[in-house]
Amino acid sequence: LLYQVSTAFIEASNISYPFRRMFQEKENLSFFMGTLIKVNRESNSIETDNGTLNYDHLILAMGTETNYFGLENVKKSALPMKTIDDALKMRNHILLRLEEAVRATNIRDKEKLGNVVIAGGGPTGVEIAGMLAEMGSNIVMKDYPTARRGTGKIFLVDAGESLLGPMSKKSQDEAFKVLNKLGVNIYLNTLVKDYVDDKVVLGNGESINSATLIWASGVIAREVPGLEPEMIGRGRRILVDGYNKVIGTENIYAIGDQCMQLADPGFPQGHPQLAQVAIQQGKLLAENLLRIYNGKQPELYRYNDKGSMAIIAKFKAVVDLPKGFFKGFFAWIVWLFIHIIPIAGFRNKGKLAFNWFWSFITNDPTLRLIIRPQKKKE
Repeated sequence: LLYQVSTAFIEASNISYPFRRMFQEKENLSFFMGTLIKVNRESNSIETDNGTLNYDHLILAMGTETNYFGLENVKKSALPMKTIDDALKMRNHILLRLEEAVRATNIRDKEKLGNVVIAGGGPTGVEIAGMLAEMGSNIVMKDYPTARRGTGKIFLVDAGESLLGPMSKKSQDEAFKVLNKLGVNIYLNTLVKDYVDDKVVLGNGESINSATLIWASGVIAREVPGLEPEMIGRGRRILVDGYNKVIGTENIYAIGDQCMQLADPGFPQGHPQLAQVAIQQGKLLAENLLRIYNGKQPELYRYNDKGSMAIIAKFKAVVDLPKGFFKGFFAWIVWLFIHIIPIAGFRNKGKLAFNWFWSFITNDPTLRLIIRPQKKKE
């Protein structure tokens, strides 16, 4: 839901929750905030920027970070979409570029400030493209009446042959059709090669003038200093066995996007980096640690694929199930319902549902605020 924060559709507080409040009732749990510096396997300890912690069992669940594939200019200037900070930064950036577009007198400057290029045609890229396209047609012309209609365009660029690569052909075709109807310019089989002087350079030789490049093109597992090279697989993911134990260790585990488990017969190349994989692995690992503590045999992890879904635009979504596919308004309702369930806190669930209801009914969300830290005057 980060992309809905970045497009001023919902509040950041709707989808975030304080860790300490979440664990208030857990007397046997301590929360320690810090950045991992190194894992010391010999001493069963980890070094952090706030001190050293000892462990009996270590569970690594640090997730992923944005992968820029060695494109330094892109890394320096593009907008990633991984954290709440990223989403708020993107919201500020988009709104500030619109303010600049209103003041610009040169049509090429207006075009550059209004154009948005999204690199990556997976669920995140598709959802951002759909939201921005609707924002442009429903909101921008109301808030920025002096901005010329059609000056700013949305470009969605993907290196693959289709949008929503991991999903079914029906979902891919539906995403292309809906976004194309919304006016999104879609480039398939096309790489982003560079981003220089507000120009997005494509692999086909073309370039797009744009002051906004949103990078949703891939992730890589976070690095864990202290692990041996033979413990690391493709995409820097940590290799684990069928119990999520890190290969070559006795008491270190890894779950979620950060790990690669090749022992599941249904997924010999590793599991997809999806939330439901991490949730299932986390629950089973907790149960297995209790089994081990009680002298029982742990259970092997087997991923239960419950399906995939993506929202494309208002009232438009696609859902792939193991034995079926559906789209449209009902899929959109299912998407909303499924994404409300895991939100922590009843108050957050209620606020999110109300924000969605108000925004979808009025086509005019009220969260278009530019919030920046004030610079101290020297």
